[in-house]
Amino acid sequence: GMEKEISDRIFEPFFTTKEQGKGTGLGLSMVFGIVKSHGGHITCQSKTGAGSTFKLYFPVLIQEPVLEPATTVQMAAGGTETLLLVEDEDAVRTLGAEMLKTAGYTVLTAANGREALEIYRDKSDSIALVILDLIMPVMSGGMCLEELLKINPNVKVLIASGYSADGPAEEARESKATGFLSKPFDLREILLAIRKSLDSV
Repeated sequence: GMEKEISDRIFEPFFTTKEQGKGTGLGLSMVFGIVKSHGGHITCQSKTGAGSTFKLYFPVLIQEPVLEPATTVQMAAGGTETLLLVEDEDAVRTLGAEMLKTAGYTVLTAANGREALEIYRDKSDSIALVILDLIMPVMSGGMCLEELLKINPNVKVLIASGYSADGPAEEARESKATGFLSKPFDLREILLAIRKSLDSV
């Protein structure tokens, strides 16, 4: 269980009670973002020594979903372009890179915004698209996007976030990002979004 001053902050990005280097404090903030993006609500009741109870509420589905054949059968095309994947979570970055390499892309990776800018400055001529996590330590995705646009006003950037497409993600898109990716990543959705961004004029 947790004391109230801790449980009141558990959904804040980067809030953690772990030692530095032992955790990022993004797990529950991502859960919060995913639940909100589905129109849901999440609560936590916690008491020291007694444990914690999380309750997730989602809207009732009135009718059965209709699956379109094209959605269930067709797989999005890959490509041969070079992508820069910027993600601070090691496991997510590694998995994302492997997914994209399997689809034929050459993938460069960065663990934060500053590292991404260094790589982009050095290899901007070969990088066709940047996939940029929105919430990161060191330099946020929003700040990184601003700097990328200074280097190349025509840079193509996909914003990735566990939060909904509203709020900070919407602000980032309005700052000339070419699209939005919802986390956790779905292979078909990410490939579709990549091709749409790459093929846009």
